[in-house]
Amino acid sequence: MTPSAIRHRWPTIDRYSLFGKTGFSSDDTEQTALVAQALARHPGDLDLAVRAFRRSMLGWFLRLPWGIGLGTLRACLRMAFGFENTGVASAGNGAAMRAAVLGVRFREDATERRRWADAFARVTHRDARAVEGARFVAELGALASTTTAHADREKLALSALTVVDHRELRAAIERGISLASSTNSDASAAIALGTTGFVVHSVSLATFFFVRHGTDATLAIVETIRAGGDTDTNAAIVGAWCGALHGEAGLPSGLVERLQDGPFGRSHLRALARALEATRLGAHAEVPRFSWMAAFVRNVLLFPIVLVHALRVALSWTTSRDGS
Repeated sequence: MTPSAIRHRWPTIDRYSLFGKTGFSSDDTEQTALVAQALARHPGDLDLAVRAFRRSMLGWFLRLPWGIGLGTLRACLRMAFGFENTGVASAGNGAAMRAAVLGVRFREDATERRRWADAFARVTHRDARAVEGARFVAELGALASTTTAHADREKLALSALTVVDHRELRAAIERGISLASSTNSDASAAIALGTTGFVVHSVSLATFFFVRHGTDATLAIVETIRAGGDTDTNAAIVGAWCGALHGEAGLPSGLVERLQDGPFGRSHLRALARALEATRLGAHAEVPRFSWMAAFVRNVLLFPIVLVHALRVALSWTTSRDGS
């Protein structure tokens, strides 16, 4: 969706608008939760955790999610047909959008953090840019979770950049960091960096908004949405970093409490976070379960609403393009 269409339809972004004032987790959040679930169930065994995540992703796919990138779709089809190597040659942002939780989990072990981030990324994406984009998201998540809320975010991003080897991705992230401290407007920076689902665009754009606005999680998320493009994933990455930096107390409580309380809702996510932290500390934890049937029924019932919303977005985009 274009920035102008977003401004026209939502002059103020301060509540959910898909189904009344109730919020529902996007594919970004649901996949992040599935990563956390695999980590909590198999905290010391990468192979078992990756296999568990792959099974969970297939189940997620069969529940007919509302949003799914083309790369992730192709990977899930490979899972459904029993392929052992399910990652596809895609440079989409699907692996990056769910990676921050890996960084927070392994925040004290850089070697394990990189190993697990790469392995989980390759479940769906094999392109080096997608894998290293996920690695960077995990690294910055780790650094954000081990510092104070007022830390120098530019230094954090530059430090996280050391795990990126791919020249194109590295240059894009460097540009995002540089633009964050410049006098360029958010809108002009978004145009320069790109707002699509291409991982090079998503990660550099998210870095820009986190470095420039990360003191205030709400502002950072809202401004990322206003940039347009792949708003849910770009804002999800920014929100994950802000959550790692500030904790839940720094997130917009009104929106958190309006999030639906079923599968992948606020209680489920909080329970997952507690289980993940307990296993990180070496304690036994009961990993929360959810009803796959409830999640499936919810998806089916909300599909007409999502479809209408998608058509309105397409119409807004067409109108905005014709009027420009």
